[in-house]
Amino acid sequence: MSLVVLLVTFLFLSFLNLSECTNVCHPYDKKALLQIKAGLGNNASPFSDWDPKTDCCRWFNVGCNDHGRVNFLVVNNADDVVGRLPHAVGYLPYLISLRFLYLPNLTGPIPPTIANLTKLQVLEFNSNNMYGPIPHSIGYLKNLEQITLCSNKFSGSIPSSLSLLPKLVELDLFANKLTGSIPASFGSFKSLIGLQLFDNKLSGPIPKSLGRANIRRLDVEKNQLTGDASFLFGKDKLITEISLRNNKFKFDFSNVDLPQGLRDLDISHNMIHGSLPKRLGQLPLESIDVSHNQLCGIIPTGRRLKKNYVERYYFFRIMNFLMKIP
Repeated sequence: MSLVVLLVTFLFLSFLNLSECTNVCHPYDKKALLQIKAGLGNNASPFSDWDPKTDCCRWFNVGCNDHGRVNFLVVNNADDVVGRLPHAVGYLPYLISLRFLYLPNLTGPIPPTIANLTKLQVLEFNSNNMYGPIPHSIGYLKNLEQITLCSNKFSGSIPSSLSLLPKLVELDLFANKLTGSIPASFGSFKSLIGLQLFDNKLSGPIPKSLGRANIRRLDVEKNQLTGDASFLFGKDKLITEISLRNNKFKFDFSNVDLPQGLRDLDISHNMIHGSLPKRLGQLPLESIDVSHNQLCGIIPTGRRLKKNYVERYYFFRIMNFLMKIP
């Protein structure tokens, strides 16, 4: 009889230990997720399997770490997600990736509780109808590597605090209603590769400090930026894609030393004057548009430019002066 008792006890303890090793969702995290669901529509399609009686680590679009803490949350592609982003998104302190995208009825500002997410690496609010300022507190989330807040209605100035993020690789703020100037502090980015600010209402000159950043991709088109942007170029610069299109830049393009690895160049629809740099034809360009400026002189020849004669002629010639193909 004692042997049976020992066997039962052993089996029970084994089951108990196995249960303790199972990474079920932390109750605090489940509560926060259910608050998010309630705030955006209990019957909305992305939350269809968010049953309070089940393990939230198994819910659709939710991920957990080895300790049962929610570290991944994405809500996307749903017309029936309606309302403001709930404060409860900031009650998930172990989040590494937070993504709300393609939600046309998601409105309101970024909640202040976002400042609680100190482990966050990816922040993406993309193609929604969110509005209001971009919180300065985002600049203190030191683990952020990607910020994508594009295609919304965010307004106000760009927080200079974003340049404090030591690990930030990608910053996409395009297609909003942002105003003011590009912060001078943006020249101090340590890891930034891509900066996409196009289709806003930014004004003033690009800060010269930005020329010191090792950015590979820069797009500021469709703003109201002015002045000299020639310092963004340079033979030893690492930039491969640059678009200054549809602004009010005014500088002499003649002496610009283009980066050796430049693939995509668009300076169209500005007030840029002078001639085209001779090295232009020797670069590995895949696309180029310098139209609608005040350029003159000879179009440089090169193996790359000869591949698409018609397109080359069009983009160089339109609204420039005395441009000749040799």
